[in-house]
Amino acid sequence: MSHHPAYSMAALCAVGGTIGYVKGRSLPSLMAGLGIGAVYWYAGLRIQKNQDYGHELALAASSLLLFAMGPKALRTRAPVPVAMSTLGTASAAYFSKKTYENRYGV
Repeated sequence: MSHHPAYSMAALCAVGGTIGYVKGRSLPSLMAGLGIGAVYWYAGLRIQKNQDYGHELALAASSLLLFAMGPKALRTRAPVPVAMSTLGTASAAYFSKKTYENRYGV
C-alpha cells in the first residue's frame, strides 16, 4: 500500500507545476513539476512491483521537492510553494520511515 503516496505525490507535483505555468508562465515550474512527478510515478511503480530502491527513489524526490520549494515558500509565502514544500516535508518523513523499515526489517 505504500505505493499510493508515491502516485499521489506524482499527481500533485504535476498539478502544482501546471498551476505554476498557468499562473506565471513559468516553464521551469512546469518542467520541474512534471519531472519530479515522473520520478514519484516511477518510484511508485517500483514499490508496487516490489522492486529494489522504490522507497529510496521516492525519498530522493521528496528531498528534491523540499529543497527546491522550501526557500521559495519562505520567500514568497505563495500558496502553491507553501503547499508543495509542506507535502515534500511530509512525504520525506514517510518515505524515510519506509526506507528504514525495508532496510532493517522493522
